[in-house]
Amino acid sequence: MLQSEKDIFLNKIAQTSPFPFLLEVESASGIYLHTTDGKSYMDLISGVAVSNLGHQHPKVMDAVKKQLEKHMHIMVYGEYVQSSVNELAKILTDNLPKDLNSVYFCNSGAESIEGALKLAKRVTGRTELLSFRGAYHGSTHGALSISSNEKKKYRFRPLLPDVGFLRLNNFEDLNLITERTACVVIESIQGDAGIRIPQQQFLQALRKKCTEKGAMLIMDEIQSGIGRTGKLFAFEHFGVEPDILCTAKALGGGLPLGAFISNKDHMDLFTKNPMLGHINTFGGNPMSCAAAVATIKVILEDNFLNEVERKGAKFEKLINHTAIVEVRRKGMMFAFEFENEEIVSKIVQECINNGVICFWFLSCPDSFRIAPPLTINDEEIEKASVIINDAIEKAVN
Repeated sequence: MLQSEKDIFLNKIAQTSPFPFLLEVESASGIYLHTTDGKSYMDLISGVAVSNLGHQHPKVMDAVKKQLEKHMHIMVYGEYVQSSVNELAKILTDNLPKDLNSVYFCNSGAESIEGALKLAKRVTGRTELLSFRGAYHGSTHGALSISSNEKKKYRFRPLLPDVGFLRLNNFEDLNLITERTACVVIESIQGDAGIRIPQQQFLQALRKKCTEKGAMLIMDEIQSGIGRTGKLFAFEHFGVEPDILCTAKALGGGLPLGAFISNKDHMDLFTKNPMLGHINTFGGNPMSCAAAVATIKVILEDNFLNEVERKGAKFEKLINHTAIVEVRRKGMMFAFEFENEEIVSKIVQECINNGVICFWFLSCPDSFRIAPPLTINDEEIEKASVIINDAIEKAVN
């Protein structure tokens, strides 16, 4: 008997929750997803901060096609010289502080965190890992260990030992950073916690304390990077520089790609004692790197990043229902907080019913998120805002 696409999805593909969206997507273009029943949906979450240039951006598509004509995967990471990988490493390091001059490519954000944790231990010879309450860094064992949500962790213990948590923007907690600390990991903007923005003075004090104690500062830009906040990387807003930078999601322009970036002297420690101290098969995939180069070039074009802030401010002005308790925003990262989780669930469902995709936060259920493609135009912003305001009105009344 023939099975429907939905049946195969539900029965042959491992599920992450009992309530997937179940949109049957046939194609995507610009800010829209087009489903098999002929409907179109405004993708206001960009695949959760991945499709920063929208879907099928012509410059990204052209770069991928050109690379496809050359070659796809040819060797494990770190053995062959490949032009698209080189070009991506150069454009990244050319646009980062001088001490972030060596890139290790991997497949995902969680993998970038895993590599960064190993590097911090290797550089410092220490074991203590500090993170922040509200943090989310991924679902692999190391990344989950330094994530905060105990509901997502307790079934998988034991996790990594010697892990502690600080409170965001709490200066007193910086005293927990000592000569035992290998690293402190912080999201430049906390994503899953509901777009929690560090105070500039706090981040600068954190940077100073890490330097004093010899601990490495790891900044997680997996969600907030690649133009999402109106800067190429969100840490640029705060006047601090990390020792290790983690990025992924939007980096690959829609293809799987992650990276952690540090000083070459640090990275060289992976090459000895033991040799092959960190290895990866598909990291730096040439197709993904070609897409990433094209993505970054578009984002660095004149006025693109300025438009991100302008569009974000317009969204914030137009989504203005009185039931909103608080709006937290940096560039085009948004959290809209409401009185309770039930209202948020109704809003998200009502938006989908009317062709707009919003999403919730795992660790902040009383808020919903949008992270629209940075290429969204003013007319689309206005249309989406009307639908969201109407959804809020129906949800609260």
